[in-house]
Amino acid sequence: MEGGDTFSVHGNGNQVDNKAFHAVQKSFVQVQSILNQNRLLINEINQNHETMIPDNLGRNVGLIRELNNNIRRVVDLYADLSLSLSFAGPTEASSGGDSGGKLGHKRVRHVNES
Repeated sequence: MEGGDTFSVHGNGNQVDNKAFHAVQKSFVQVQSILNQNRLLINEINQNHETMIPDNLGRNVGLIRELNNNIRRVVDLYADLSLSLSFAGPTEASSGGDSGGKLGHKRVRHVNES
């Protein structure tokens, strides 16, 4: 970005500083990387399942754990991002019952992995 330390979002006059923008960008890059890794894990899990070879099926246990951990990491990144953006400044409520782009919060249940 050239010039100032802020840029306009959706032309509505809201300003977000470069630091917040780069934090958002970094989070999305991390999320995309994890999602790409998950795609590879899912492909390997599917291939192992199709073989029905006991060793491959046993390997899937670890791969599924890794997949679950990656999903938790993505959830945490989005939660951190949401928290960071909530401190970036107030958002205006839009008319017509729109939530203003905010997502509802769901409780995440963590399963113990033994």
